[in-house]
Amino acid sequence: MEPLRGADPARIAGYRLLRRLGAGGMGVVYLARSGGGSLAAVKVIRAAHADDPGFRARFRREVETGSRVANPWVVPLLDADPDAESPWLATEFVPGPSLAEAVEECGPLPYRSARVLGARLAEALEAVHGAGLVHRDVKPANVLLAVDGPRMIDFGIARPPEDTALTASGMVVGSPGFLSPEQAQGRGREIGPASDVFSLGCLLAYAVTGERPFGWGSAAEVLVRTVHDEADLDAVPAPLLPLLRDCLAKEPGARPGVSEVRAALDRAGEAGGWVPESLTRLIARRSAAVLALPAVEATEVSGAPAGADTVAGSQEGPKGATRRRLLVLGSTAGVVAAGATAAWWTAGRPRRAPAQGGGTRLAQQVVALHADLTGDQKTSGLAQENGVRLAVDHLNSRADRGFDLVLQVHDDAGSTARAQRIARQLSADDRVRAVIGPTTDACARAVLEQYRKALLPMVCVSVGLDGVSAARYRMYAATRPPDRFLAAPLVAHLVRTVRTRRTVLIDDAAEGDFSWELCAGVAQALRSGQRTTTRRTLAAEDDTADDFRALAESVTDWEADAVLFAGGHARAAKLARALRAAGYSGARLATQRALDSRFFTTAGDAAEGWVFATAFLDPTRVTAAKSFVAAYRHRFGAAPPWYSAEAYDATLFVARALTALGASLTERGPLVGRLRETDYRGITKRLRYTDSSTGYTTKAMYLFQASGGRFRFLGQFEDATT
Repeated sequence: MEPLRGADPARIAGYRLLRRLGAGGMGVVYLARSGGGSLAAVKVIRAAHADDPGFRARFRREVETGSRVANPWVVPLLDADPDAESPWLATEFVPGPSLAEAVEECGPLPYRSARVLGARLAEALEAVHGAGLVHRDVKPANVLLAVDGPRMIDFGIARPPEDTALTASGMVVGSPGFLSPEQAQGRGREIGPASDVFSLGCLLAYAVTGERPFGWGSAAEVLVRTVHDEADLDAVPAPLLPLLRDCLAKEPGARPGVSEVRAALDRAGEAGGWVPESLTRLIARRSAAVLALPAVEATEVSGAPAGADTVAGSQEGPKGATRRRLLVLGSTAGVVAAGATAAWWTAGRPRRAPAQGGGTRLAQQVVALHADLTGDQKTSGLAQENGVRLAVDHLNSRADRGFDLVLQVHDDAGSTARAQRIARQLSADDRVRAVIGPTTDACARAVLEQYRKALLPMVCVSVGLDGVSAARYRMYAATRPPDRFLAAPLVAHLVRTVRTRRTVLIDDAAEGDFSWELCAGVAQALRSGQRTTTRRTLAAEDDTADDFRALAESVTDWEADAVLFAGGHARAAKLARALRAAGYSGARLATQRALDSRFFTTAGDAAEGWVFATAFLDPTRVTAAKSFVAAYRHRFGAAPPWYSAEAYDATLFVARALTALGASLTERGPLVGRLRETDYRGITKRLRYTDSSTGYTTKAMYLFQASGGRFRFLGQFEDATT
């Protein structure tokens, strides 16, 4: 929910507007207060649609539909004017979250809660069907949760069964994942009350498992599975299975009626206290925030919109108002320009707060470091551990902090099996609010699903997973761009610095998809009349001197002026020696996967001049990290290694979100949401989420060069290649 904007009206008819609840293509939904003091959700249609007679007619039908349904578990229509210059309707405001939001923040509902939910929604659908209508859009986002039971909302596409205005043959209207097969196939004349029963079955399966019964993916994929595949009900509690299987029958005639569903679920006397404690607390917080809203007289400020304080609550706006936010990384340059806004988080090594003495003890918030501390990637893991420890010390030294940050450290040694055991342990520990890590891509993929089910934020520093769904894995936050973005600094160096004409791209099959995709991305970016690329593949089993000699000779025979190798340090070093022996003197590029001190040990003098693209920087060369570097040297007696400063930022990113929630935070789910509202300007980059579907920016990418037996930091790639 957001404050009103300058263009928003102050009043609609007899309702004083207080906040924005959501916005979509059709219009805006506002939180409003009536002249009598009661709260309402007011939907106002955009002018472009209001001028369309057909749209206005459809809106008029929505108003008529809403007025026909009266039931305690249906949000009632209070007032409407479909003929106004800006058509609007007002419904009762429910301060609780939607079912979708509740499952995301607090996890799946227990069986008892789901049974009450299903019985009440079946009763609501009885009223809908009794009014001669079919809801057609029964989904978690259209169910609000209150302390006394659920409420069904949104009759925008509800119609009588015989009405085909929105459901002509072949037209699919509704929300994939919660549509019946007849809806998914656009069989308009077959969409009746049984279609709502199918949707209710999907909704209940989601409520008790946190999973959509026909999976995730594109709308087309989900629709195909809905029509042809059986629902995945493996995680559904056994007592609920027979009913859900019946509800999800492919043929409408094989499904029970809503009265049968209600009879199977309903037990008299169970309404109050129907949700688990965690969800009760969430509803209570939202209700308390609503009670703090000003009286209608206090909002009547001439020439100004209602107050700007944010109000917690949930009411879905017009079609698609829910926002999906992805983490965006800004460059260090933006951090330096931020100035004082970063002072709280990036101040110099702070003084210790005085002892608490006999005062009130601060609450404790636990974060866990999940890292490779003894395996092949222990250098990165230990660097991250030290960075996290400095961040914890920094926060706990402040006299004005609201809580003490407590750190747990867990070593997976680079083993996916061990990583999964750690993930299960941390998921079961209710004290743990967030996880920093893991260190490696393989371990991150191995634990992603476990942390998702536990609603445990997983904030990764050195992991660059590609293809992770932001909708499904809301708890996953990578503070570096995905691997495929490493192509950007490599292309910039090739084009601007090398000015390449003939580039050999060497795909190292030992690196799997990463190498293939990187070479493909660079080849596409270099495609032009002036630049030519050719591709070579180094098989995973090719590791002899003869293999690398033949590869190097193919480079010189092709008269290349640049070589890009997408493999690790050991094979990059062998290639470097072979290229030197073959007399090649052109540009040589690789990625951070080859950026390892062991590269120098094997390559020797042949390492000189290689350029590497990375997603981490050298904090000793960054002005914004000066205080961090001093603190690191003081604490650990050495210069901070790669990824230590990024881990410091990741920890304080989480701490900023925890601070915003307050020391009374007792659930993980709200932190998942709060991270998406947090804008943290750190010493390495800016971390924030955006509505953009692109998700990431390549600004936080850098270049290093092998020089004199060490890796010299060249800087942010755009600055280093101009």
